[in-house]
Amino acid sequence: MPRPGGPRGRVPEKSKDFKGSMKRLFASLKRWHVLLIFSLILAMTSAILALIAPNKLSDLTDTITLGISPKMDEETINGIMSNPDISNDDKMQFKQLLDGMDESSTDNSKLLSELDQLPTSIQDIIRPSIDMNRVRNIAILLTVLYLISALFSYIEGYAMTVVSNNFAKQLRSRISLKINKLPLKYFDNHETGDVLSRVTNDVDTIAMNMNQSLTTLVTSITLFLGSIIMMFITNWIMAITAIVASTIGFGLMGLILGKSQKYFTQRQVELGNLNGYIEEIYSGHNVVKAYNGSKQAKKEFEALNDKLFDCNRKSQFLSGLMQPIMGFVGNFGYVAVCVVGALLTMNNSISFGVIVAFMIYVRLFTNPLSQMAQAMTSLQSTAASSERVFEFLDEIEMSSQEKLTKYLDKNKVRGEIEFKNVRFGYDEKRTIINDFSVKAKSGEKIAIVGPTGAGKTTMVNLLMKFYEISSGDILIDGVSTKELTRENIHDLFIMVLQDTWVFDGTIRDNLKFNREEITDEEIWQACKVVGIDHFIKTLPGGLDCVLSDNDAISQGQKQLLTIARGMIENAPFLILDEATSNVDTRTEELVQKAMDKLTIGRTSFIIAHRLSTIKNADKILVMKNGDIIESGNHEELMAKNGFYAELYNSQFEL
Repeated sequence: MPRPGGPRGRVPEKSKDFKGSMKRLFASLKRWHVLLIFSLILAMTSAILALIAPNKLSDLTDTITLGISPKMDEETINGIMSNPDISNDDKMQFKQLLDGMDESSTDNSKLLSELDQLPTSIQDIIRPSIDMNRVRNIAILLTVLYLISALFSYIEGYAMTVVSNNFAKQLRSRISLKINKLPLKYFDNHETGDVLSRVTNDVDTIAMNMNQSLTTLVTSITLFLGSIIMMFITNWIMAITAIVASTIGFGLMGLILGKSQKYFTQRQVELGNLNGYIEEIYSGHNVVKAYNGSKQAKKEFEALNDKLFDCNRKSQFLSGLMQPIMGFVGNFGYVAVCVVGALLTMNNSISFGVIVAFMIYVRLFTNPLSQMAQAMTSLQSTAASSERVFEFLDEIEMSSQEKLTKYLDKNKVRGEIEFKNVRFGYDEKRTIINDFSVKAKSGEKIAIVGPTGAGKTTMVNLLMKFYEISSGDILIDGVSTKELTRENIHDLFIMVLQDTWVFDGTIRDNLKFNREEITDEEIWQACKVVGIDHFIKTLPGGLDCVLSDNDAISQGQKQLLTIARGMIENAPFLILDEATSNVDTRTEELVQKAMDKLTIGRTSFIIAHRLSTIKNADKILVMKNGDIIESGNHEELMAKNGFYAELYNSQFEL
């Protein structure tokens, strides 16, 4: 069973033109450029404030450190020895204490233990004291910096949420308008799931990633570059130490990521294969059971499951190493900074506060690298999704109707339709309708029959202007459909198709679709003619019963509802495209009678494979390979004993 080529077996696409896609994406954000730039400036400012804070924290640390140590600098000692207010005995006692200490030592603990034994005059000078005013000022400044940074982050997050959600709303609105302007040919060539994915998944991906990735990228770049600058400004030796230590860790992480990428890619492929196979088997579950294919299905499932297990095991193991490695990078940087910082502190090259600042800078330096990688991955996904959305928005639309001024009032239409030498093909190489000509008089019932692929439904689509004809013309009461808007043409027709369409809502809403003025009495009358009134009365709530996809309503009952919906519509033309194909023989007879009533006073086009349903048609057109090969009523065609007679008689052959 082929799966890799299916929609579930496809590896997620990367952007084909990342730069071009992002350029167009930002151009589409023109309406919110001011708010977007404002958000990015706030994100950058918030990061800058976070970079200023470590140096202020260093000052606070140094202030406290100096405050808890005796004042034993050279200037203070010289000041004591030269102070005339201090007695010679006190100076001598102080000198003896200094002589008892190692000249190269700064044993503050010994000083603190003997401080109480020193004279009061000297104690007052060298006693430790913290400058609380400075501490308070720095603490207030740090608090203000962090609060402003948090406030900017909050405002930036709110602004980006506004931008991303409004942009997503605009995209959905544009897509909704675009869908109504696309020709039916587009939907014939594209899977419904693919179109829905562009409207839902791709738009959500753009909104979510844009909300998170842009500001994350700006903040991370600012923190990364800013931390490097601030480290070199503070101390170049410590800066090189921190960068080298972190680079070693990131080199190891990059090596592992390079090895693991192939397993992540293969995992997506195997996951798509497994999901596709499960979908196939469950959608054809009855066939698998009927042909005793359970063992074979299970065997293939196990094989696919084992492949996915192997890829999962390898990819998750390697991805699980990322967090420990990130922890190692940070901790290794801390250790390197502390060791080198201790050596520099011993040499009085830096203060202890510088070490504290660098420990924060190491974190500000390492974290942004992983965040930038994640942000770039998200932006790649955003670019790929935007390409799919813009590709949809760039699709060729149906021809403009702005210059079409002619209008047919459905209450005044006579009901004549003429096909004049109509030729049509989905592309230049494939012609479906060669030279179709027929004239339907007012009130006539025209049946179109023929084998599958003869062009029956295509003729109806051309009549409804779902497709533009290649050559020839279609006239309604002598007016070319080329001169009428599609809305005007659609307003002239009632359509009951083979494919039923019942949306989530009440039966009343389904029956009076787009016709708010219809009364319940008119609805019941139409249901009675079709013969579905009894079924509706048995449902809880009657017309107020809510239908959904989970309701146990048969295809035949849904078809009867769509037929009743068509009967409620008051239009001069009627199209029945295999309208009775989903009902049983007895119901078909009732529906046929209802259809006979529906066709009274209307020009009708009936497409049917059950030829017994169109025996009473005024004219039967027999199509084959895009041409009319026979025409006439039932008796005339049977008398010819031609292709129609062959089709008709084949219904009764075993």
